[in-house]
Amino acid sequence: MQLTVNAAAVYAHTGGQDFDPTTPAIVFLHGAGMDHTVWGLQARYFAHHGFAVLAPDLPAHGRSEGAALTSVGAMADWIAALMDAAKLGAASLVGHSMGALACLEAASRLGPRVTRLILCGAAPRMAVHPDLIEAAEKDPPLARDLIVDWAFGGRGRIGGNIAAGLWLKAAAQRLIDRAGGTVLACDFKACDAYGGGEAAAKAVACPALLILGRDDRMTPPRAGREFTRMIKDAAAAELTDCGHMMMVEQPDATLEQMKTFLGRA
Repeated sequence: MQLTVNAAAVYAHTGGQDFDPTTPAIVFLHGAGMDHTVWGLQARYFAHHGFAVLAPDLPAHGRSEGAALTSVGAMADWIAALMDAAKLGAASLVGHSMGALACLEAASRLGPRVTRLILCGAAPRMAVHPDLIEAAEKDPPLARDLIVDWAFGGRGRIGGNIAAGLWLKAAAQRLIDRAGGTVLACDFKACDAYGGGEAAAKAVACPALLILGRDDRMTPPRAGREFTRMIKDAAAAELTDCGHMMMVEQPDATLEQMKTFLGRA
């Protein structure tokens, strides 16, 4: 599905179904250097079970045009503009990593327009090491390899895909290659600069679910669980044998947590 958001062409995956803004809606937002494809299973399930699904590519990511957004606040505003462009009065927001911070900030600003919030692989503070930012700017392959190695749990680093012959790490490497070092560095800087996680969490009025990977080395579960004391109505689910990329490392378990929380239309 093609939309125009802030005068730029944006691609949003609809899960293989026609998009109907009059039905309960879910917006899935990817993380740094990624695109809509990370939500393949989850987006398709909800689209085929009564939900209007939008899994957009952020500007300069995937198939979307425009300049990469330089702050989490700008991403939150972009989510609101995306919802306006799609004629969505309200939606549940699901975000991963950087996308989770953007969804958190959007939920804090949009009030009743956000009905439910799911944060995957997130923590109130997600600092990025200066050396990693520098690598993204000067040696993108090195930055890619570092981030991918840290992103997956043990099983994901040695294969991990339920489809025989496919390797999760290699797929993530190719995905980040397509984004390029400039976009990746911009994403890293936006995450590193964001210090509003606690304030945003305290302003969230809707129910929230934290999906955490027990082996997540980027946003460890203990950090993610901090949200449960900050958000008024929040619960956490911890997935075993899972790192930072839960929606592809443990796609079925991630989907089951989402189904229970969001319900089935």
